Amino acid sequence: MDYATMRAIAEELTAYAEHLEGSWEVEIGPSGPFLAMMSPSKRHQGTIRRIRNQLNEQLPATHPGYVCENGPEIEHPAIGRMRRPDAVVIPEDVLDEEGLAVDATQVLAVIEIVSPSNPDNVYGEKLAEYPSMGIAHYMIVDPRTGTIEVHSEPCKDRYQHKDPYIFGDTVPFGPWSVETDAFRRYGKAGNAQS
Repeated sequence: MDYATMRAIAEELTAYAEHLEGSWEVEIGPSGPFLAMMSPSKRHQGTIRRIRNQLNEQLPATHPGYVCENGPEIEHPAIGRMRRPDAVVIPEDVLDEEGLAVDATQVLAVIEIVSPSNPDNVYGEKLAEYPSMGIAHYMIVDPRTGTIEVHSEPCKDRYQHKDPYIFGDTVPFGPWSVETDAFRRYGKAGNAQS
């Protein structure tokens, strides 16, 4: 199936999802378009907010005109993929453009928070798709284990470089850094050491 057909199906699924209860997202993965229920926990959202706020403080110095936001879909028609990362670093002006998705060639970085229900999506499909899209930096935050992976140097369908960290570390992420001492694990009270 060509990407234009998959995109049309994805748009139909998006319209359909507007009539469903709950929060839904549409992505285009290896098997084509699919509809998935979103139910991110408060800790998931809190972690994204912390990362987004830190990057948005640093971006004016490293990449003026860029922002870290959650929500916009990114697409790469040549490889037939459309994904909705938890957060993306993109030019701020693309948020004012028509349409639903940001061209993946404009994305500097993506951040994903691992869901307890579907970790394979982040560590499997997306770990192959984001480098294929040419996205230079990919951060995976896993509140299940209190670990972080930073991937860089995309080459075809893999990243050539991976750096592991734990909650509490100062994490280098491209030209930025992310303080993780306030990150919380799923099912744990207090800080990451609990």
